[in-house]
Amino acid sequence: MSLERLLEDELIVATAGVEILGQALVDQATTIAAAEWRPPAAGTADALASLAAAGRTEAANATAIERMLAVRPQFVDVAVAREVIPGMTDTMLLHAGPPLTWDRSSGPIKGAIIGALLYEGMAATAEEAEEIAGGGGITMSPCHHHQTVGPMAGIVSPSMPVAVVRDADGDGVAYSTLNEGLGKVLRYGAYGPEVIERLHWIGNVLGPVVAATLKYVGPIDLQSLIAQALQMGDDGHNRNRAATSLLLRMFGPGLVENESVPLAERGAVFRFIESNDHFMLNLVMAAGKLAVDAASGVEGSSLVTTMARNGTDFGIRLSGTGDRWFTAPAPIVDGLFLGAFTKADANPDIGDSAITETVGLGGFAMAASPAIVGFVGGTASGAVRRTQEMYEITLAEHPAYQIPQLEFRGTPVGIDATLVVRTGVQPQINTGIAHKDPGIGMVGAGLVKAPMQCFAEAVVALADGVR
Repeated sequence: MSLERLLEDELIVATAGVEILGQALVDQATTIAAAEWRPPAAGTADALASLAAAGRTEAANATAIERMLAVRPQFVDVAVAREVIPGMTDTMLLHAGPPLTWDRSSGPIKGAIIGALLYEGMAATAEEAEEIAGGGGITMSPCHHHQTVGPMAGIVSPSMPVAVVRDADGDGVAYSTLNEGLGKVLRYGAYGPEVIERLHWIGNVLGPVVAATLKYVGPIDLQSLIAQALQMGDDGHNRNRAATSLLLRMFGPGLVENESVPLAERGAVFRFIESNDHFMLNLVMAAGKLAVDAASGVEGSSLVTTMARNGTDFGIRLSGTGDRWFTAPAPIVDGLFLGAFTKADANPDIGDSAITETVGLGGFAMAASPAIVGFVGGTASGAVRRTQEMYEITLAEHPAYQIPQLEFRGTPVGIDATLVVRTGVQPQINTGIAHKDPGIGMVGAGLVKAPMQCFAEAVVALADGVR
């Protein structure tokens, strides 16, 4: 710019960083153009420089995301947990999130463990169940260590029926429990008689009927189903109404025509799935587990393969750091509460369901689901803004999961931990809220962001591995 234009034109000052400096110019009637920039997360500058110097991350991430997007999940069967889940024993209970002990367990985890011991017949009362769990009578192990995922408390006991999801184009297998519905349910930490009775019905009727139906209709292509549901207003995490309806439509011929199953049981299963909009959630999670496991173990990759919470800790894992967890205290969810419940009743964030965000759904696909804001709070325009922000921290756009409101742009997928710490943009999660005390159950749903501390420590560890 010439000196003459500099003196003649209006002066516009570009600013970045600390807002108070820009505000000082505004207060002096100076026009500013503020750039959205912030320094990397504390303690990560040297790690980011080391990773850049090593020059391996870009190629490693390309390999990891290619593997993640190549997975084609199919719902193929329902089986008993102890018979199919790797490493499962008769005294093992799987739980959501990073590794945990009974002493550090939150209320929902303790409530769900009590319920699982009552369901298994290992305890006759809640008090006896607490003595068994607190006395070392069971082994607690993360679902993620056993090719499994579970929403909220995520408790999986040996006798529970689990969905079996296979990769049509590979040898991967993943498992999840069958969704119980909302309200007083085990995954939210409730364990009353109605909860145990429903679990027995799921084990004795729902699981076997769904297994028989799958044999009749054949494997169900979950990726195609999820993709259609996004076009119909689902986000794949807190809204699965369209996906559940599509699943029931695919089950239809098997439920109507399969005379190997008593008619009354087929009718009961139809009514249960029809009345439970969240039935597909667990299957979406298992599909996600297949994808993240396929992307794991790529040396040098900063791709996030796990985001999960146990109600005490929030944990992540990276492709390039293998099975190592990086944790921070689980945050409180900001949301809408049922009835007279308030934020004071809420347990910190909990559940493996954040795997949906890890694979480009849930909070990352909120733009596809304006109706979700009525369940978790916020606005429709805010949902679009949140999805658009997630593109800043992801490696790709999902080729199958597309958003009509964004001109059918693919959802942001493949969280890059280095982009999270570099931009300061935290992954957005929409989720349910459990009561902090055992035995009560669900109290609401809302929005929460993954803690930056997890990503900062993971990036430093990744850099240590390439130096």
